[in-house]
Amino acid sequence: MEVHTARWADLDPETLHDLVKLRVDVFVVEQACPYPELDGHDPEPETEHVWLADDAGPAAYLRVLSEPGGQLRIGRVCTRPDARSGGYAARLLADVLDRRAGRPVVLDAQAHLARWYEGFGFRPDGAEFVEDGIPHLPMRLMVDQQID
Repeated sequence: MEVHTARWADLDPETLHDLVKLRVDVFVVEQACPYPELDGHDPEPETEHVWLADDAGPAAYLRVLSEPGGQLRIGRVCTRPDARSGGYAARLLADVLDRRAGRPVVLDAQAHLARWYEGFGFRPDGAEFVEDGIPHLPMRLMVDQQID
């Protein structure tokens, strides 16, 4: 599968629908977190949408935001239930980190996935917090860290 990247304005309506549906299916329905999934960041000009798709549609997805100060924020990392354990989220994350152009990268990991992110060089960067009923841990990959 090929890694796809696009800005919101460049997504065709069917792909846009399928990407948002995957996010809602995982975060709102599966994880039972009724929150505003569409938060206004998706259409920002610097936001990058990254995904892998198969014959059934998007298999995995993540979003990259550009924050003030030049750092990147990775979020909305999700994989379709029937595509889990295929390494798809890892492929997307590795792709983004390979293209990070020396910029610091941050994310808020669901706490049970912190060790998985540590495998990419992320380190805890603050105290655990609860968001939408799920424990999260802020994490950071510094510019000078090497990706394993």
